[in-house]
Amino acid sequence: MYRQNSVQTPSFSDYPELARVWEASVRATHDFLPESYICLLRELLLSQYLDAVMLICCKDARQRITGFAGVAAGRVEMLFIDPALRGQGLGKRLLRYAIDELNADQLDVNEQNPQALGFYLRQGFEVVGRSETDGMGQPYPLLHLRLIQTKSVQTS
Repeated sequence: MYRQNSVQTPSFSDYPELARVWEASVRATHDFLPESYICLLRELLLSQYLDAVMLICCKDARQRITGFAGVAAGRVEMLFIDPALRGQGLGKRLLRYAIDELNADQLDVNEQNPQALGFYLRQGFEVVGRSETDGMGQPYPLLHLRLIQTKSVQTS
C-alpha cells in the first residue's frame, strides 16, 4: 500500500516532474547562479545527470514529487526538495534512506548555499575538503562532506 511521502523509485516518465522540483529548489537556494547557468544545468539534468544516479523520491497524496535524491558510488550527488515543502522532514527522510539503504556517506555542497551546508552538518556530516570550482569548472566553490563515523569504544 502506498504511503504519502514514502521513499520510492521514480520512473523515466517522472523526469519532467523531477526537473520541476530541481529548478524550483535551485531558484530558491542558489541565488548566486546566473540564469544561463541554471538553464544549462537543467538540460544536463534531463539529458545526463538523472540517468547517472540511483534516484529516490517522495510523492504527495496526488502523486506529485515533493523531493528527490540521486546516489552514485557512495555519494549523494543531488538532493532537492520542493521549496514550498521545505522544513517538513522530506530532506531528512531522503538523506537517511540514501545513507542507510544506498550506503552513501559523502557529498558535495555549494559553499554559497549556507542553508544546505547547515542541513548536512546537522545530519552528521563534516567538511573534509574544498574545491574552488564546481564539477564543470565554474567559479562556484564546493565543500566536500563526509558522514562522521562513530568510533567504537575500545577497552583494554
